[in-house]
Amino acid sequence: MTDTRADFLSTARSAADLLRDPAVAAAWSRPSALPEFSVAGLAGHLAYQILAIPQLLTGPVPHEETIALLEHYTRVGWIGASLDDDVNVRIRRGGQEVSAEGHAALVARVDSALGELDGALASAANRPVRISLWGPWSLALDDMLITRMMELAVHSDDLAVSVGVATPTLPPGAVDTVIGLLARLAVRRHGPTGVLRALSRAERAPATITAF
Repeated sequence: MTDTRADFLSTARSAADLLRDPAVAAAWSRPSALPEFSVAGLAGHLAYQILAIPQLLTGPVPHEETIALLEHYTRVGWIGASLDDDVNVRIRRGGQEVSAEGHAALVARVDSALGELDGALASAANRPVRISLWGPWSLALDDMLITRMMELAVHSDDLAVSVGVATPTLPPGAVDTVIGLLARLAVRRHGPTGVLRALSRAERAPATITAF
């Protein structure tokens, strides 16, 4: 199994442990730390990053163009979109739909998906895969897992803050991968000098250095 796949599984298990926390169940119907997202909807969105992968592995090989990882983030519609744009409304609605059967059912589905992935990822070819909601393009499987690893890392923090528990600690390889991706996206958005200053010269740093 590649390091990317092992790190994805470790990050996914960490997210599953967070989803299982009683604090998530207790706050299920409350607002989350993200605007317009309930805790249930955010939990569903987090869980989807795991639940989508078994379906990709068993689905047909897509015929759309396979693009590079950073090109994917040039094309996605949610970067720069406002809170009420259709793409963000669909994301929030999707999270609510995934979590609609309740906390216990969501945890059970995630655990089942992780059980499938433990064996399936080890033998899967690094072939093109596609999430249909994105648009008419595909990613290689390992690049797809990097995008999901970043989502798991970011939204695990969102969910932990929402319910008042500690943010899960990522495995070192996942930290390198996620921070590396976010840094590359931040450089693309703000330029290398802005990122350099944010990391080393706070007095000259731009007001924001977010990747998105």
